[in-house]
Amino acid sequence: MRRLAARGAAGDAGEVAAPAADSTHCAQGRSPSPPRLVTSSGIYSDAGMSGTDQSRPRTTQWWQEISCWLGPFSSRSFVCFLPFFSPRLIDVCAIWDTGVLPPTADWKGASSGVAGARLNEAETLSSIQEAQLERLEVATPCGPGSRERGPVLRMARQQLPPWVHAAILLCLLSLGRAIEIPMDPSIQNELSQPPTITKQSVKDHIVDPRDNILIECEAKGNPAPSFHWTRNSRFFNIAKDPRVSMKRRSGTLVIDFRSGGRPEEYEGEYQCFARNKFGTALSNRIRLQVSKSPLWPKENLDPVVVQEGAPLTLQCNPPPGLPSPVIFWMSSTMDPITQDKRVSQGHNGDLYFSNVMLQDMQTDYSCNARFHFTHTIQQKNAFTLKVLTNHPHNDSSLRNHPDMYSARGVAERTPSFMYPQGTASSQMVLRGMDLLLECIASGVPTPDIAWYKKGGDLPSDKAKFENFNKALRITNVSEEDSGEYFCLASNKMGSIRHTISVRVKAAPYWLDEPKNLILAPGEDGRLVCRASGNPKPTIQWMVNGEPLQSAPPNPNREVAGDTIIFRDTQISSRAVYQCNTSNEHGYLLANAFVSVLDVPPRMLSPRNQLIRVILYNRTRLDCPFFGSPIPTLRWFKNGQGSNLDGGNYHVYENGSLEIKMIHKEDQGIYTCVATNILGKAENQVRLEVKDPTRIFRMPEDQVAKRGTTVQLECRVKHDPSLKLTVSWLKDDEPLYIGNRMKKEDDSLTIFGVAERDQGSYTCVASTELDQDLAKAYLTVLADQATPTNRLAALPKGRPDRPRDLELTDLAERSVRLTWIPGDDNNSPITDYVVQFEEDQFQPGVWHDHSKFPGSVNSAVLQLSPYVNYQFRVIAINEVGSSHPSLPSERYRTSGAPPESNPADVKGEGTRKNNMEITWTPMNATSAFGPNLRYIVKWRRRETRESWNNVTVWGSRYVVGQTPVYVPYEIRVQAENDFGKGPEPDTVIGYSGEDYPRAAPTDVKIRVLNSTAISLQWNRVYSDTVQGLLREYRAYYWRESSLLKSLWVSQKRQQASFPGDRLRGVVPRLFPYSNYKLEMVVVNGRGDGPRSETKEFTTPEGVPSAPRRFRVRQPNLETINLEWDHPEHPNGILTGYTLRYVPFNGTKVGKQIVENFSPNQTKFTVQRADPVSRYRFTLSARTQVGSGEAVTEESPAPPNEAYTNNQADIATQGWFIGLMCAIALLVLILLIVCFIKRSRGGKYPVREKKDVPLGPEDPKEEDGSFDYSDEDNKPLQGSQTSLDGTIKQQESDDSLVDYGEGGEGQFNEDGSFIGQYTVKKDKEETEGNESSEATSPVNAIYSLA
Repeated sequence: MRRLAARGAAGDAGEVAAPAADSTHCAQGRSPSPPRLVTSSGIYSDAGMSGTDQSRPRTTQWWQEISCWLGPFSSRSFVCFLPFFSPRLIDVCAIWDTGVLPPTADWKGASSGVAGARLNEAETLSSIQEAQLERLEVATPCGPGSRERGPVLRMARQQLPPWVHAAILLCLLSLGRAIEIPMDPSIQNELSQPPTITKQSVKDHIVDPRDNILIECEAKGNPAPSFHWTRNSRFFNIAKDPRVSMKRRSGTLVIDFRSGGRPEEYEGEYQCFARNKFGTALSNRIRLQVSKSPLWPKENLDPVVVQEGAPLTLQCNPPPGLPSPVIFWMSSTMDPITQDKRVSQGHNGDLYFSNVMLQDMQTDYSCNARFHFTHTIQQKNAFTLKVLTNHPHNDSSLRNHPDMYSARGVAERTPSFMYPQGTASSQMVLRGMDLLLECIASGVPTPDIAWYKKGGDLPSDKAKFENFNKALRITNVSEEDSGEYFCLASNKMGSIRHTISVRVKAAPYWLDEPKNLILAPGEDGRLVCRASGNPKPTIQWMVNGEPLQSAPPNPNREVAGDTIIFRDTQISSRAVYQCNTSNEHGYLLANAFVSVLDVPPRMLSPRNQLIRVILYNRTRLDCPFFGSPIPTLRWFKNGQGSNLDGGNYHVYENGSLEIKMIHKEDQGIYTCVATNILGKAENQVRLEVKDPTRIFRMPEDQVAKRGTTVQLECRVKHDPSLKLTVSWLKDDEPLYIGNRMKKEDDSLTIFGVAERDQGSYTCVASTELDQDLAKAYLTVLADQATPTNRLAALPKGRPDRPRDLELTDLAERSVRLTWIPGDDNNSPITDYVVQFEEDQFQPGVWHDHSKFPGSVNSAVLQLSPYVNYQFRVIAINEVGSSHPSLPSERYRTSGAPPESNPADVKGEGTRKNNMEITWTPMNATSAFGPNLRYIVKWRRRETRESWNNVTVWGSRYVVGQTPVYVPYEIRVQAENDFGKGPEPDTVIGYSGEDYPRAAPTDVKIRVLNSTAISLQWNRVYSDTVQGLLREYRAYYWRESSLLKSLWVSQKRQQASFPGDRLRGVVPRLFPYSNYKLEMVVVNGRGDGPRSETKEFTTPEGVPSAPRRFRVRQPNLETINLEWDHPEHPNGILTGYTLRYVPFNGTKVGKQIVENFSPNQTKFTVQRADPVSRYRFTLSARTQVGSGEAVTEESPAPPNEAYTNNQADIATQGWFIGLMCAIALLVLILLIVCFIKRSRGGKYPVREKKDVPLGPEDPKEEDGSFDYSDEDNKPLQGSQTSLDGTIKQQESDDSLVDYGEGGEGQFNEDGSFIGQYTVKKDKEETEGNESSEATSPVNAIYSLA
């Protein structure tokens, strides 16, 4: 037995003795001795009960309940916060540790919702519970990671009070939640990670024998995993089989059969292993099978002889294939068999005839099987029917006879089942699959099938009927679909039914699939693997592919049935765990890795973002971050002030800061700081507040005559830093600004108004952040030609106000209001809004009460007690709202006690010796009576003192002379002259805080590097904080530099460590300096006394960049460089390093490196050529290394611009294209000139002739064409000279031939100046073929 210290909320010290719980006591319904609370005042059997005999039964009962109920949680290291007693809260830290948590059903049920409800449960904790729990986790040697051990407790099946359940839940919540790694690739690639299977083949992998075999297995991890395979549970040596290879950077197997081999030789069960140095992940066991499509056995089928009206089954019996083939029936001529409720195919592929008719033998019947992978269809030999009939003539007119069977002499008979046989059968189906029930019946006439479920209805959302109601399909079967179904087959001769008993079994399915667990060193976590099935599946744990029982022992790991608990995890705890759950119907395999990360905070969003928001809007500032352990995030404004949370600010768990309503003073720079034990990271967001865009002079409804000018005003006020855009809509569509319209910044003018201009006009004033709009209606009056259309020309307008309001049916809580509608002004009234005003709390202010459709003029209004109501009504149509009606007479409802209490009750101290209680006052409709007042009650929490009370008429009350920062219970109850409101809820408030009285002690400093130190300190006692401990704060300043001649600023800086922490990191220090540091405790009032001043020295670091780096070029031969020493040497300078490289456009030369002494600050570079420029990079050095570099470039030479342009133009695509186009045009002009010169300026004009088509190409019967070589034949209409060249034939026509009465006249240059005068007869042109259409030379002539 171990006695543990417990501290009450008021700071009293005490002990709780936890007796051993004997297992026999729980088994017999008895409990061991209850604990005793030992304090400085004495021993109490129950808090506040003074150890009297009357308290003994209560004490025994609650201890028995606790000790027996905590049995399954008897693993070590649970931190419990049990609010046992009414007068005070006691922190109890009970430690039990005797080994493994027993896998009881109750424990599993309790734990299943812990992870999902963790955050919600945590949010419901009161502030004092959270503070006590946080203090207890740090102060006591229990909680996750503790090594304390104690007795075993057993469980009794008893009903426990709710607070015990809450206590156990808080114990379970002490297991740390996992860290989530963001999807940012830069982080994913940096962090070490065990393997994870990302892609794998299906468990039953059927492959086509004609293709290569591909078995997929891909995984990710860092470092990248390696792969190996097992086949039939034995190592599969890929290197020994030349047909087998593995894809690069993947575990996917490729089995190649291009060089021969039988795929069947590789059938078996395969499993992939992905491994890196942090663990091994497994794929599913992949069963590889080769698709089979066997041939139909040869058979000779005799004709099937059947009597007309008798039932018939034609069996298919397809060959077994893999996968099973698709069956369908056709005739031997490949015509589909028509199916109906008389003739149909069953699920087994057989063809059923409920009764055979004479027309059924007009065709034969062949069963066909289509195989999936080979895409082949195999046909069985056809069945031939021979129907024996009493009516041998197949008279088609009898088919539609109302009593067809009697007309054909077929005897009618009652139904009987063809499938399934008998009156009852059973069927088993797996959960999640489709259930198919089938009943096929024979009979004359053909029976109808109906389906029912005994004791309930068919599931309408999942059930559907198939095959003419002969089949019932229920999709996605679940356990509630089990039971007895029956099908009823009936015709006019009778009915019969068949009962099918359906049993639903289940392959394993996940309840809680294990998820990857990412923890920080020292944190706790757990992997949960919960699955269900029928029968119940068994669970087997493995680690890195090996059974957990054979793995090396791990003291940080405990297995509790379906849960593995990790405590105080370290880097060596990384591994991949497999959970395999299986039953006779299947298995599930899940991989979940445990990764331990040690990562300082880092920001994931771009730095220094600018957010612009409109005044009075809501906005959210995002600050995504990551770190391990999970960092704490705080927001600050303008680099100072306390953490932003509460009031107008709200910080979400993901780091986003929400500002509920933006004001001008919210503008500034917001800094988010993420901190964990390894350091901190920060980012800034600049928030700019802009004035809203408002239309202060809106367009008004106008009525205009046709042809007049109309101006619609729209004057806007907006933030001058935003670009304003004003646009117009007509009838909610963008307005086209034509010639008759003029749009200005503040108006729209329409000249010469026409009927089409009538409609609604909307002015939209928008910026990139917001917009405002205003609408007006323009009515255009048509010309009044006759008095008959005068009414039609009346404009639409707002409705007139309703009138003659009357109150009737007066009741305590209701009244009927009736009114007479006003004129709707040619636009129907769509709504009425009823408003009310009361003369007690807000006289003269009208409030909306209710809204009614425009078709009513009377309504019953629900009222609140003791309100002196006055009503008015506003009518609304599409044009706008009417003026309010005249008010009705007043009606005061009778009073009643309040039915609610004020909201937002708070208790906060404004000074160290007071507490201000505030609330939101109730309005007129919730007062319910005269003289509304509030009864304010308060008393110190955890004491038995009586309630203090006072009656207040305002909305605040200050309690004076309070102790420093103690919790109070507060109640505020509404009361009027008719009575009190309901019993109010109790709210916890706190009196004012005082400055802390103690400083952190034993402050230890460890220098991490040249710019950061690690701090560690002892916490102060809680009673010295005198308030809520907000943070520990370190003040530090730079006393001097180790460089004697360097002046330093001794401005004090601070580093904050929120919460009750014992360590932290101070970054951003100057290297090679002497520092001093003090620590204080901070609460809501301010800083406490300072600790002892500590001194430390930072080591030498790298220097900052050299200052004022200048590059001058006095001439084309030299470049002068000058610089000053770094502002922060951060150590003893050992020299400077200069790197420079020549470049010319995109060409870069070889880099040159120069090293200088620490005193040298000048250097001259001799240019290699007068054209190139130089890029210089200069950095200073200390013994630690080179510091920040500064880069400058030499000035551009005077002719560099021309050189660059010349080089650039020569390589531009448009320039090359232009040059090609110019060359082509020059070539065409040269050809034209040559042609003109050779023709002598004459332009013969040929007569247009009909050229007959040439003979068709010979075509053979098989569709192939006979191609001949025509390239060397002379052109038609051309002559070949003796030297083999082609000579153009003389043209025998001219433009003169097309004239109508005279010869055409030409100028001396050959141009035509006359008219067409002569037209040759058609006969003269027949038989002459023009060669110009096919001659390329003539094509050039036509171009000329």
